[in-house]
Amino acid sequence: MRALVTGASGFVGRHLLDALRRDGIETLGCGGPNDADPDTPSIDVNDLDSMQSALATFRPTIVFHLAAQSFVPDALQRPAETYEANAMGTARLAQAVRQYSGPAPRIVFASSAEVYGARDPAEYPLRESLDLRPRNPYGASKAAAEMFLASEARSFGADVVIARAFNHIGPGQREHFAIASFAAQLARIAAGAPPQLFVGNLEVARDFLDVRDVAAAYIALARKGEQGEVYNVCSGAAVTIRDVLRELIGIARVPVEVREDAVRVRAVEIPVSVGNPEKLRARTGWAPRMTLMQSLRDVYAAARERVAVEALS
Repeated sequence: MRALVTGASGFVGRHLLDALRRDGIETLGCGGPNDADPDTPSIDVNDLDSMQSALATFRPTIVFHLAAQSFVPDALQRPAETYEANAMGTARLAQAVRQYSGPAPRIVFASSAEVYGARDPAEYPLRESLDLRPRNPYGASKAAAEMFLASEARSFGADVVIARAFNHIGPGQREHFAIASFAAQLARIAAGAPPQLFVGNLEVARDFLDVRDVAAAYIALARKGEQGEVYNVCSGAAVTIRDVLRELIGIARVPVEVREDAVRVRAVEIPVSVGNPEKLRARTGWAPRMTLMQSLRDVYAAARERVAVEALS
């Protein structure tokens, strides 16, 4: 296997590169055109030529397509840019693969549970056979990308596997995301900051999976996923944000005053999101290795390290 990873400088991309290299797989990790690391080659999802060049130079057998605008609030503010990066960028990648002169690589596409939208309680846990009902521009852009890749598979025989990832957490996630934000705030409080912790809606429930288990699932799908199929990447259990916060506070062991911040409350919110992972497990044998508590401990430990570095700078 020779693996090209787009979005390699992102949260999941970094962990996926680590996992691939531990398995002895030759990799080319590509960041975006604005990434600061001069040692990381870049792919611009708005530039077909950059994708064609990466394929011709590295000649991968697998392309993990992770490059995307992935933050829902940003998508709400800039829907056209999100669609351009996520939907049209994926279309350009598929075109580059179709026009590639060598053996066409498999594409493992990192989609999102946001494509399902809000559902009737009887439909949970969500299965891959459900229709798509995205409720925000991010989910819509991922649904559009899925549809394009499915058409490439049907019309041109493209070897595509779609991974619908649910919420993932772990060390190294940006503080824009709720769990990473809680951990960072708690780490700063432990370091002497005022004991106020600002939150959004704590009543929503999410299916959390450690990012390292997500990376393992993507690799399993690259090896064993069925061409043209869609697989949920999830734990199969929903936990409220309130319960996750309670566990993090217990890990941090600091007294805090929890305050709701209107800025952190999304205008469009899905109350519950939980998936059924049985299709993925049956096909690949994959199963999560990290418990939620292990993930939260690692998230908080990473936050403490970042805060210690901040104090020195």
